[in-house]
Amino acid sequence: MAPMNLPLTPTDAASPAVQAPAVTPAFSPLYQQIKGLILQSLQSSEWKPGESIPSEMELAARYRVSQGTVRKAIDELASDHLLIRKQGKGTFVATHAEHQVQYRFLKLVPDQGDLNTEGPAQRQIVDCKRLRASADMARVLALRTGDAVLQVRRVLSFAGVPTILEDLWLPGAPFKGLTAERLTAYHGPMYALFETEFGVQMVRAEEKIRAVLADKSQRELMQLPNNTPLLSVERVAYTYNNTPMELRRGFYRTDTHHYHNALN
Repeated sequence: MAPMNLPLTPTDAASPAVQAPAVTPAFSPLYQQIKGLILQSLQSSEWKPGESIPSEMELAARYRVSQGTVRKAIDELASDHLLIRKQGKGTFVATHAEHQVQYRFLKLVPDQGDLNTEGPAQRQIVDCKRLRASADMARVLALRTGDAVLQVRRVLSFAGVPTILEDLWLPGAPFKGLTAERLTAYHGPMYALFETEFGVQMVRAEEKIRAVLADKSQRELMQLPNNTPLLSVERVAYTYNNTPMELRRGFYRTDTHHYHNALN
């Protein structure tokens, strides 16, 4: 008689012969561990935006690893735009006050020339008020429903032409004391203001882009005719440790500008 194929019993399933292989813990290369330690120092503001960090040799001695391991960690942080290497000067914490970082998240450029030739935007703060976070807003900013948020609306103009309308929502606690007057009085990039006066550095962002028709309030603020299409860019910006610090919805005119992104 041929042997019968019987289902496994609980005892059989637990036997070593049929157990699933053990999962091997993921291995983290040494330079990634050093990168994590440097990130911790950046997050704790041991080295502030614009300041130099210790040399590769000093960091190698601090972490008891080779200089090459430190260099590889710093290379990755520089690729992530968190650190900036300056030939003959050292390595510095990236800051939005630096020209090459100012326009990192501003991708709208003129059809003729570039942002350098066009000059800085003229800014008008339309509104700045505190309100309570809705459920959707709380989810995006990792808050609780009803927590305080700051809402800012502003218009950016180039050569006197309103070109960008932005609505921003910021968590209330980190930006306590931010007012329309402070925003108006500060003449540098907004993210540089967040760094210097509130200790919040935006290090990365995620965006969603779609085409929309301008509504009535947008047309009035941007001086647009009816049925004007706009490019809608929704951005969530994060500080260290993937903590969301800003939801921004921008509406862009593209009759004389275009959205530019370089892909590597």
